[in-house]
Amino acid sequence: MPRGKLLWTPSPERVSASNLAAFGRVVSGRTGRPLDTYARLHAWSVEDPRAFWRSVLELTDPPRSGDPEPVLAGTGMPGARWFEGLRLNFAESLLRTSGPRPALIFESEDESLRRALSFDDLRASVRRARGSLLRMGIAPGDRVAAFTPNVPEAVIAMLAASSIGAIWSSCSPDFGLQGVLDRFGQIAPRVLFAADGYLYSGKRHALGERVREIVDRIPALERTVIYPYAGPASPAVRGGVSWDDFLAGGDPQAGTDAFERFPFNHPLYILYTSGTTGIPKCIVHGAGGTLLKHLEEHQLQADLKAEDVIFYFTTCGWMMWNWLVSGLASGATLVLYDGSPLHPDPGRLFRMIDRNAVTVFGTSPRFLGAVEASGISPREEHSLSSLKTILSTGSPLHPAQFEYVYRAIKADLALHSISGGTDIVGCFVCGSPYHPVRAGEIQCAALGMKVESLDEEGRPRVGEKGELACAAPFPSMPVGFWNDPDGSRYRAAYFERYPGKWHHGDWIEIHEDGAAVIHGRSDATLNPGGVRIGTAEIYRAVEALPEVREALAVGRPTPEGDEKVALFVVLAPGAVLDAALEKRIRDVIRAATSPRHVPSEIHEIAEVPRTISGKSVEIAAAKVLRGEEPGNREALANPGALDALRRFARARA
Repeated sequence: MPRGKLLWTPSPERVSASNLAAFGRVVSGRTGRPLDTYARLHAWSVEDPRAFWRSVLELTDPPRSGDPEPVLAGTGMPGARWFEGLRLNFAESLLRTSGPRPALIFESEDESLRRALSFDDLRASVRRARGSLLRMGIAPGDRVAAFTPNVPEAVIAMLAASSIGAIWSSCSPDFGLQGVLDRFGQIAPRVLFAADGYLYSGKRHALGERVREIVDRIPALERTVIYPYAGPASPAVRGGVSWDDFLAGGDPQAGTDAFERFPFNHPLYILYTSGTTGIPKCIVHGAGGTLLKHLEEHQLQADLKAEDVIFYFTTCGWMMWNWLVSGLASGATLVLYDGSPLHPDPGRLFRMIDRNAVTVFGTSPRFLGAVEASGISPREEHSLSSLKTILSTGSPLHPAQFEYVYRAIKADLALHSISGGTDIVGCFVCGSPYHPVRAGEIQCAALGMKVESLDEEGRPRVGEKGELACAAPFPSMPVGFWNDPDGSRYRAAYFERYPGKWHHGDWIEIHEDGAAVIHGRSDATLNPGGVRIGTAEIYRAVEALPEVREALAVGRPTPEGDEKVALFVVLAPGAVLDAALEKRIRDVIRAATSPRHVPSEIHEIAEVPRTISGKSVEIAAAKVLRGEEPGNREALANPGALDALRRFARARA
C-alpha cells in the first residue's frame, strides 16, 4: 500500500522538550544503550518489558508502597502477573496534585452551566463522598455504578469509590433501560449515582422514570444518589438521596487523604463489550495496570504535562472517559462536556478550546467529518492558539480527514490517530512526539506493546494486512471477566485464535518503519471470491467523495455460495444517488483498492446503524439483511437504522 502524504513534522525544539525525550535520556543513562530514537526505545521496551515498565513506574512516580520486584511473574498470556509486591490507591494517584489551579472544567450545551473545580475543591469533594460511602458500609470489591452524563459529580463519585477499593462501572444516559440492566444487572451494584437529566441537541431529557425503573429492577441497590443537572425534579426512588444530603451525611473521620493501598491488580473498573450480538461481557480492569498504561500513554505518547488542558469528547459509557479522567494523575486540567458536539453549531467545541486554552483535543473521525461537511473553517473563525495536539479514535481516520485538519483547523499541531479498545482500556497503536504525521497513518505502536500483523497461520507479516495481535504481556490486560470463575470466557475471547498472543479482532497493516493502518474489524470481514477484505479500505475511498457523508459495507450471500459486497451510503445534502454517482463511487473504490472491493450494489440509507459509543455495526447489519435477528438492540444508539435495513431486505426478498 502506498505511503501517506507527509503533512507535518515536529520541530527539533518540540522533540527535545518532550516527556519522551527526557524519558529516553534517563533510561539511556541507566542502561548504557543508545535510546535516542523511537525505534530504539520501542525495541528495548518489548525486548525487556520488565525494565521498561519499571522505568515507567519510577519516572511517572505514582504514590505506592511495597517492592516493585518482581516486576513480572510469568510471561504467558494469559497468566502474566505484574508488580505483585506493590500496593497503591488509584484515587490517591489521581489526587496527588493540590492547589487553586483548575482540575475539572465542565462545559455543556447550555454555556451558562459552565463551572470549574480546583484541585483543592476536587480533593475536598472526594473526601466528603468517600466518608459517605464508608458510613454506608461500602467495602473493597463492592460495585458502585453510575447512570450519568459527563459531569464533575461522576468523577468525584468514581474517585471516592476507588479510594475505598470499590469497583466502578458507568453507563451514559443515552443507554436504554434494557441496555443498563444488561450491564449493571450482571454486577449487582450496591450504590447507584445518577443525574436527574441530560442535554442533547438543545433538548433537556429527564431521567427520573428510567432511574426509577433501574432501581426497581436491580434488587442489590441499597442507595441511589441523585444530583440535579437538567431534569425537572429529582425522582423519588427506593433508597434515594440527593447529592447534597449524601455528602452531608458522611463520616468526617473517614474523609481523609490517608487512603488504604491495595494490591497492584486490585479491581478498579468494570467496562463492557458493545453487546451488539448478545449480552455484553463484563471486563474487569485492575487499578495498577490501568494507571500505569494511562500514565505511559498520556505522558510519553501524547506528551501530556501538568500545565496542559486536555479534553476528549466522550460519554461515561465509553472507555475514553476512563482514559481522560486518568489525566489527573499527570496533574493536567480536564475539560468535561455534556451534550452534542455540534450544538448549537459546528463551532461549539472550537469556542470551548479557546475559552479554556485546551492544548490536547480528543475527538473522532465522525466529528471531523461533520465539521468538514458543514463548510466551516475553524482556523478562520477561532484562535486555537493553545492547541498543540489532536487525538482521534473510534474508527479509522481517513487520509482526506488528516488533510482537512491541517488545511482547515491548524497547520502546526500533532495529529495522532490512536487505536486500542475497551478490552485493554488503552492503545495498541498511537502517536508520539518524535514522529511526523502522514495522511491515513497511525504513527507507531505504543511503547511496551509488541504489536504484530498475523497471517492465517499466525506468522508476522510486514507491509501486509493481517490480524492485529500483541505478542508480549502488558499491564492493562484485564484482570478477567465478571462471573467467569475459571477464566474460560476470557481465554476464549483473546487467546484461542493465536495461543500465547493477544488477538484483538482488528485488521492492521504495519509498515517497515512501524507506522500502521487499521483496516477495520476483522470479524466484519468481507469475503467476495474467497478474498478477505477489510471494510475500512472501502470507507476510506468512498467517504472522500463530497457527495458521501458516511458508508456501510456488508457482505451478502449469493445463490452460488459466494459473497457480494453491498454498499449503503448516507449522502450529503443535495446529492442524488444516480447512475453517474454510482459509477464515481465504483471507480474511486477500484482505483484506491482493488476490483474485489467494488460493490455489486449501492443503496442510499438515511443513517448508518451505530453503537452508543458511535461505532458502526456491520455484523448486525449483515444479519438483518440475511433475515436474522441481530442481537441486542439496546446496544444501539439508533436501532431504527437497522429497522430500515430490515424493511429494505424484505422489500427485495
